[in-house]
Amino acid sequence: MLKKLLIANRGEIALRIVRACAEMGVRSVAIYTEPDRYGLHVKRADEAYSLGEDPLSGYLDPQRIVNLALETGCDSIHPGYGFLSENAEFARLCEQAGIIFVGPKSTVIDRMGDKTAARDSMRAAGVPITPGSEGNLKDVEEAIKLAEEIGYPVMIKATSGGGGRGIRRCDSEDELRQQYPRVISEATKAFGSADVFMEKCIVNPKHIEVQVLADSHGNVVHLYERDCSIQRRNQKLIEIAPSPQLTPEQRDYVGNLAVKAAEAVGYENAGTVEFLFTGNEVYFMEMNTRVQVEHTITEQITGVDIVREQLRIASGLALSYSQQDISYRGFALQFRVNAEDPKNDFLPSFGRISHYYAPGGPGVRVDTAIYTGYDIPPYFDSMCLKLVVWALTWEEVIARGKRALEDMRLQGVKTTAHYYEQILNHPDMVKGEFNTSFVPSHPELLQYSEKKNPKEVALALAAAIAAHGGL
Repeated sequence: MLKKLLIANRGEIALRIVRACAEMGVRSVAIYTEPDRYGLHVKRADEAYSLGEDPLSGYLDPQRIVNLALETGCDSIHPGYGFLSENAEFARLCEQAGIIFVGPKSTVIDRMGDKTAARDSMRAAGVPITPGSEGNLKDVEEAIKLAEEIGYPVMIKATSGGGGRGIRRCDSEDELRQQYPRVISEATKAFGSADVFMEKCIVNPKHIEVQVLADSHGNVVHLYERDCSIQRRNQKLIEIAPSPQLTPEQRDYVGNLAVKAAEAVGYENAGTVEFLFTGNEVYFMEMNTRVQVEHTITEQITGVDIVREQLRIASGLALSYSQQDISYRGFALQFRVNAEDPKNDFLPSFGRISHYYAPGGPGVRVDTAIYTGYDIPPYFDSMCLKLVVWALTWEEVIARGKRALEDMRLQGVKTTAHYYEQILNHPDMVKGEFNTSFVPSHPELLQYSEKKNPKEVALALAAAIAAHGGL
């Protein structure tokens, strides 16, 4: 079993890993830069070490983090999500230093992080992929020729992309000529690579992802799917497990596809295989080689502690579960409550939290590192907390989500919480019928994203829906 783990991250995911370590008897080591000096992950870890004044550079310096792990006697590093979590060089440095990296091997991160190489691997394994280029595009003329063959709309994507960046939809040759250099520029700045590829744009699909766990003994299982269709500009807002939109046959099919994908690349540890659904067609989109922000809802419906399993797998132990042992019960929702102003194009709203009261009651979980008096720094992601609710039925989980969002008090910054209440009130959400077009198709919901009298909001929302064509 691991003895001492350095957590190469911050905020709620670092705190989540600290708690798993405490339960498993693993000593935890936190790292921080000056804005995080008073962070909860720093306070709760067994040890904590400063990376200096600069807010970001310390978290993004793989060699420095590996050296600190060696200096402090750590035998392992957990990268969390974001930052260096899918950085193959970081994993490689750990391997060279004899430190266990809690995640897949560096070669797997390399292959699955390269979107064209990932598509090649899936094609060879018989996992369906979207029509598109077989490798990186040479220039815009090749892109135009291919677009004419597969048909518009198309997506130009950064080969090393992630997090919704380096992606542009093009509906015509003129748009393709305009967007092609923009994607290259964004990809170069964000990922250090100008490589891009093309995919057929699947219009208004369902975004379905499958959680997998794989150990070093050849065992691979899936933990069912999550529906991430409620998103804005490729950024997830509300995640759902399992999807209320899949049939049992579709659920089994996509789960088995995810296992096949993981086996094809020799995957180890926790990962997520993402798919696009349109009608009866399913297409592989990408694989995230890390724990996901939304792992919480899978834990709620299956009872599997994913971070605990990550640490067990990294220790060389076999999975605690076979596929036959894993079942799901009920539904879970996760709300990414961000410090953003929905009525002002979701601009960040950083600052001091003057009052925070966490919701509670049956079936409610909150993963966060904020507290009353905490200053949300402007250097990192704007997420304040992850509010998770579980219930036996779809109707009950919708009601519980609305109640928990209403219960919560988070003052001092603007948040997306009341916007999510309006989403839950929408008839399509109530019926469990939505796709990736839901958020852009319902701008009227933004009018009621501030806390008001519930009856007034309901009446105004009904009028707005009627004005936009009803149900």
